[in-house]
Amino acid sequence: MKIFAIGDIQGCFDELQLLLNSLDFKPELDKLWFTGDLVNRGPKSLEVLRYVKSLGDSAITVLGNHDLHLLAVASGYGHLAEGDTLSQILEASDREELLHWLRYRPLCHFDPDLNCLLIHAGLAPQWSVAKTIEYAREVESILQSDDYTEFFAKMYGDLPRYWSESLVGWDRYRYITNALTRLRYLDVNDEFCLSAKGPTGTQPHDCLPWFDAANRKSRDTTIVFGHWSTLGYYCQDNVIALDTGCLWGGALTAVNLSDKLSASPQIFKIDCKGEQVPKIV
Repeated sequence: MKIFAIGDIQGCFDELQLLLNSLDFKPELDKLWFTGDLVNRGPKSLEVLRYVKSLGDSAITVLGNHDLHLLAVASGYGHLAEGDTLSQILEASDREELLHWLRYRPLCHFDPDLNCLLIHAGLAPQWSVAKTIEYAREVESILQSDDYTEFFAKMYGDLPRYWSESLVGWDRYRYITNALTRLRYLDVNDEFCLSAKGPTGTQPHDCLPWFDAANRKSRDTTIVFGHWSTLGYYCQDNVIALDTGCLWGGALTAVNLSDKLSASPQIFKIDCKGEQVPKIV
C-alpha cells in the first residue's frame, strides 16, 4: 500500500485527476491524505467534493478554513465573499449529503506507524501531538453534534491569540480552530500573527513561522500541512508543507509517505495548466 499526501486542491479538479494519474493511484490498494481546503476559489469545487467523498476509506481529508467557510455559509452564519466559488455546491441536488460528509471530517489525523500528523495549517507550540488530537476532538464533537450551527455563529474572529489550558467555551474552540486551520506565524510571545500571510522574510520582525518556535512540543513527529501557498513546498526538520498554489498559477503537489518519511520523500507535481512537471525522486 502506498500513502500519498496532497496539498490544497481548492476546486482544481482537472489538475487533481492528472496528478492521480501520475501517481498511478489505485483506490483499492492505496490511500490519499488531503491537507484540507478541498473547495473554493477554483472552478470545480463540487466535482472535487463529490470525488473525494466517493473514495470512501481510501481518502483521509482534514478540514481547512475554506471547508469550514462553506459549512458556515450553508448554515446561514457566513457570507459568500468576492471570488468564492461555492454556489454550485450550495445549489446541488446532493448538497445536504455532501455537507454532512464534510462536517464529519477531522481537524487532524495521526498515523502512529508513520509517526506523522496531518493538519491543514499549524500548531500551538505548547501542544504535543497527543494534546493536539485531544483538542481537535473537542471541536469535532461540536461540529458533529445536533447543535453544530452554533459553532459557525461563533467561529469567525482572531481572538484569543495565546493558548492557555484555562481557556473555556467559544474562546477555547475558536483558538483551536484558528491554530489548525489558519495559523502561519507566531510572534516572540507565542501569540498568533494571523494577519501575516506572505512568504517567510515578509512577516513583521517579531514573527516567525509556527514550526520554528523554539519550544514547539511536536518536533519529534512529522507534520504534513497545507494552507500556506506563499511558503510553497517545504520539507525540513520533520515538517512537510504541500500547498504550492495551483489555484494561483503554481502547482498541485503530492508526496509519497510510504517509505516512512525519508529525508527526501518522492514528490509529484502538476502545474496549474495541467502539464506534468517531472517528478523528483
